[in-house]
Formats: sequence, structure tokens, C-alpha cells
Amino acid sequence: MTTGAGERLVDGYALVVFDLDGVIYLIDRPVPGAVEAVGRLHAEGRSVAYATNNASRRSSEVADLLTGMGVPARPEEVLTSAAAAAELLRDGLPAGAAVLVVGTEALRAELRAVGLTPVSRADESPLAVVQGFGPQVCWADLAEASVAVRGGATWVATNADPTLPSGRGPLPGNGSLVAVLRTALGRDPDVIVGKPEPALFTTAARRAGQGRTLLVGDRLDTDIEGARRAGLDSLLVLTGVSDAAELLAAPSHRRPTYVSMDLAGLFDPAAVVRVPGPADAGGWSVAPRDDTLELRGAGRPLDALAALCGAAWSGRSAWVRPGSAEAEKALAALGLAD
Repeated sequence: MTTGAGERLVDGYALVVFDLDGVIYLIDRPVPGAVEAVGRLHAEGRSVAYATNNASRRSSEVADLLTGMGVPARPEEVLTSAAAAAELLRDGLPAGAAVLVVGTEALRAELRAVGLTPVSRADESPLAVVQGFGPQVCWADLAEASVAVRGGATWVATNADPTLPSGRGPLPGNGSLVAVLRTALGRDPDVIVGKPEPALFTTAARRAGQGRTLLVGDRLDTDIEGARRAGLDSLLVLTGVSDAAELLAAPSHRRPTYVSMDLAGLFDPAAVVRVPGPADAGGWSVAPRDDTLELRGAGRPLDALAALCGAAWSGRSAWVRPGSAEAEKALAALGLAD
């Protein structure tokens, strides 16, 4: 179950939009193979863009970071939730209006760039609060935001990602900090800008003109759901947050078009699979056994995953077990072994 005999996935799209954390890099180190994959796209003259919920860096800083990793990138190719939030506030507030910032200097810079005034305290009469991730955000910042929102300020969150990927596993993200204010205030933000809201992706897709756009992401709850909301095809790579077990349990609005272990799936037809697949393809068969799905046969692990998705997404159990020695190896390769 590949994309088609001998067909490269990338050849079907005019623009490839990458998420960053977990796809291109983990915090500040490139994901293995990512530099080579993006370099190959550039060498072929293909259009690329980057869409990130990370509000701790400006577009120019992200472009510099990518370039420093060996991925040449221009600021105009980078779409951040910080810039999108600033533009949204600019369109809804008077020029020069005060906005209380919970986040980094990059978020403050984006506000200044659109003519707004970033402030730090509720007694500075902010008309809005914008909340983005920052590793130095502390209780005092959240307390000022709470006072300002209770006083009538509009509350805008750049994103609601509960975690962010790292070399040590998922760490608390902006969504975890948003949850603190949600608990304190007893309500949700007025606006959440980043993924899974479709704005970042639809903005990128407009650059493709009449061509098709492919979103490449590592999270079902942000990247893939956002792509589906924007009406775009998506490729889930298993190099970041979401894993095969989460994929099998995914609700319909978080199911990707394709899955690959890494970015090699863009170019190698044998390294990518369309999901879901039939329960009896690629040398595998999947059958319900009690409250589990039993995998039998032999073949590529990715074909096994596609077959399991077909069975699990049809309403059967997302729990799996091997029915053969080769199935046991495939499940282990997918991280689905007991």
C-alpha cells in the first residue's frame, strides 16, 4: 500500500509545508535526515514553507536557525503563530493599543512591528492579553494576565499545544500554561491562533496558486487536524510527538492521508504508505480476536500499520497483538509491542 508504483509522494504537490518541532528539528538540533530532505527539495526547485505554533521566535529568527542547521530559509517562508496573533490584534485594536504579553521578546517584537504597544502589567490598561510559550514565563506573568482578563482585556493564545518535543521526551508547552489561566479564570481564551486552527495552513496554501499543498507534521492534534480543517492532504512522520498507537486510536478529524517513519517518505515510494489500507494487503492480514486486533503474515511494517489503521478506524479495537513471528517484529518496529 504505497502512494502508487514508482510514484514519489512529493511529485503530486506544488508546495510542501513543514511543521518544525519534531519534523525538521528537536528544540535546536535537526531531526536525522531532515537537512538532506529539505536540501533535496530546494535542489529540485520545489516550493517549501514552514508553519510553527512556536511563538518564542520571530520569522527571521526561525529562518536564521534553519539556515544555521544547513536548511536555507527566508523569513517570508516562515509562518509563526506569534506573527499571526500580532496581525489579528492589529486588525481588532486601535493603533498603538497596549497589549499585555505573556511570552518572549520575539512576541513583543511582532506586536511592535504591527504598531501595537507591548506591556507587562495589568495596571498599564491593556486592551488585550496575548499568551505565547516562553521558557521563562512564571507565576507573576500569569497573575498579571489573569488580572487583565478579569478587567475586560481580550485573551488571545498563540497556540494550545499541551507539550513540545525534546530530546528527553515531551515537555510542557503553551497549552499547559494556557490551562493554568483557564483554571484560574474559569473560561477559555477568546481566540486561539495556531494549529489546529487552519489559518497558518491556508495562508501557506495560497502561495501554491492552483497547485496542491502537502502538510508534513508530527502531531495528530495540531498538524494533522489543522491540515484537515484547511482541506489539505497531510503526511504524518513518526519522528516527534504522535506515535503509531495514537494513530490507531485517532478520531476521524485527526487522521492523516499518509504516514512515514521520517521525511524519506517524500521521495521513496517504499518509505510511505497511504492510510487506511485494507486489512489483507502488503502480505498482512488483520482480524479481530476477542478485544484485540491480531496481525498475521509478513511484509513491511508500514503496510502492517496501514492494515491496522483500516481495522481500527472501522470501529474495532485499537489494541493489537502479533499472530506470527514476523508480525511480532513489525509491531516492535512500530513501537506497538507489549
